[in-house]
Amino acid sequence: MTLSSPFLLVVGLFVTAALAWAAVVTARRRTALLARAGAGVTGGRPYLGVGLTVAGVGVLALATAGPAAMVPVPRTAGTVILAIDVSNSMGADDVAPTRLAAAQRAARAFVAAQPDSVDIGVVAFERGALTTARPDADHSVALKAIDRLKITGGTSLGTAITASLSAITGKQVAIGRDGDTPDIGYWPSATIVIFSDGQNRGADVEPAATLAQRANVHIHTVGVGTTAGTTVKVDGYHLQTSLEEDTLTLIAQTTGGAYHPASDAARLDGIADTIDLRLTVSDEPLPLAGGLIALAVLLLTAGAALTVLRSGRVI
Repeated sequence: MTLSSPFLLVVGLFVTAALAWAAVVTARRRTALLARAGAGVTGGRPYLGVGLTVAGVGVLALATAGPAAMVPVPRTAGTVILAIDVSNSMGADDVAPTRLAAAQRAARAFVAAQPDSVDIGVVAFERGALTTARPDADHSVALKAIDRLKITGGTSLGTAITASLSAITGKQVAIGRDGDTPDIGYWPSATIVIFSDGQNRGADVEPAATLAQRANVHIHTVGVGTTAGTTVKVDGYHLQTSLEEDTLTLIAQTTGGAYHPASDAARLDGIADTIDLRLTVSDEPLPLAGGLIALAVLLLTAGAALTVLRSGRVI
């Protein structure tokens, strides 16, 4: 238990002790006077009312000190990085109006659904990932970053993961040429959500996912597009593009996250409800003053009532 004003408790206990001492002295004098007069004290517990009154004052003294109990409270908290694919294939319109526009809408809905206890950052990725908004409790920063996203370049899911880990840790994270992964520590309250069609250039996906798994960072992947696919125009050429779920599923399974297929706009709109973030348990103060004041009033009322009833009797 914690106290916001320990000094008030000291003063209150001093007053309570003084009242208790005065009550004891008065009771002894009264008993002595009755003994000299040849009378006895009747009623079994003649000083119960006084005792309850003193106890009420003591409880009230504790209440004025602002006591609070620390209780464990589970809540959604931590850091979430939204990694959004902005490669050329995300301009395909098999998810209306385009894959990127649908992913942006889903990402905005995801941000809107998160409590203030979650810091959200945004990473746009193609061949070279770019952190467009660092993790922040001000979710408007993430929303503005999402709105600024434009189509450019090719896809590198491995780079998306390492850039997201860089945003989480606050330092540059990279996979070595031989696939070696650095030690980035342990980040159990961090989550990455990747919005992508799964088309990937580069062989660093598996080591990047393993690095996230070793740091206990869960990655949820959201597949944007259809397996039937469509064509997209790039530099004057029409290229076939379709949703590749295998890589996205591998990333999610490796890191303890989940793959969320979203082949149409309606499923993307509801994606925020399907992604489970970390539940952390933190100790938060539970004020006890209200309950103690109620108990003090009860004791004082009972003490006053007993005192009045007994003082009206002939002893």
